[in-house]
Amino acid sequence: MKELVILGSTGSIGIQGLEVARKLGIKVTGLTAGKNAKLLEKQAREFKPLYVALSDENMARDLKIRLKDTDIKVLSGEDGICDIAQSTGDTVLSAIVGIAGLKPTISAINAGKTIALANKETMVTGGVIVNRLAKENGVKILPVDSEHSAIFQSLQGTPKGSLKKILLTASGGPFLGKTKDELENVTAKQALKHPNWSMGAKITVDSATLMNKGLEVIEAVHLFGVSESDIEVLIHPQSILHSGIELSDGAVIAQLGTPDMRLPIQYALTYPNRANFFERLSLADIGTLTFCKPDTETFRCLPLCIEAIRKGGLYPTAVNGANEESVRLFLEGKIGFLDIAKLNEMAMLSIKNKADFTVEDIFETDAAARRSVIENSKNVV
Repeated sequence: MKELVILGSTGSIGIQGLEVARKLGIKVTGLTAGKNAKLLEKQAREFKPLYVALSDENMARDLKIRLKDTDIKVLSGEDGICDIAQSTGDTVLSAIVGIAGLKPTISAINAGKTIALANKETMVTGGVIVNRLAKENGVKILPVDSEHSAIFQSLQGTPKGSLKKILLTASGGPFLGKTKDELENVTAKQALKHPNWSMGAKITVDSATLMNKGLEVIEAVHLFGVSESDIEVLIHPQSILHSGIELSDGAVIAQLGTPDMRLPIQYALTYPNRANFFERLSLADIGTLTFCKPDTETFRCLPLCIEAIRKGGLYPTAVNGANEESVRLFLEGKIGFLDIAKLNEMAMLSIKNKADFTVEDIFETDAAARRSVIENSKNVV
């Protein structure tokens, strides 16, 4: 029986992770969130963890009062979240949105915890450092992103050295087939209408810009030890074939399933075993699966991410940090949809790159990229 900590339990992945834990009877020993004290309290009362934490210290003080009738210890701030990541549980589901997930995930790795990784920014910004620490501490990193889970599943049992190519699929988001002219005035409300997946606002916008796919290319480089040239991105609107691999003899192995994030969450939490409470996939009902190449001229975030990982160093951190800021501005109606890619590129080109870098360098670069977006956003509108 695993003991589970969920970092980011009030977000989309965290909520679904708790649903999986509930169905499988997994003991939850720690929960963390940002500011959603009301939902975290509800989760804490149901799952009775040893610890909970909120990054917002004022909200944490309020939660401590609310939970004073329980034995649950309430912590606060980044330090509190890192303490929970390293002090309890044997498996940590890293589901905090954005670069804020990096330090808590590193804390869990240093404590020898198995990592169920849903926070792609951890690998995007700190993949080199994270992989080194995981190796030093004998830690398994099990991917939760549906695409990387599919690649991981497809690789099971394949001989070492037989991988030729990774096939990374993307739904194309709500604006598949649209031209630049058609995207000029789209709204955040339109961008948040994903055709297949139910996700948080930030990742849904990233899906619309194909930024999410670009970040997944970077993540795949670090997770599977390949170069960006070994990864082919394919648009697959049905979101049934979640990703796959091509082997040296030309054989293609892929994982198919309904578009349900609980499946990759479950696989990471029960690996190598499987649960059986998911909706079954009927290929007869689906009927047709289609694939095409992405439009990298219109959706510039994807090739920008590929350029960032090709150059390496701190460029992936810069483009990731810039994107977090530009998506925030877009959701607030302060910039246009196409401005996201423009601002991300400006920020990436503005930073000083380093081949060898520290965690401190990552956060300094992240901050510089965000400043670049804010400054340049005044000129794009």
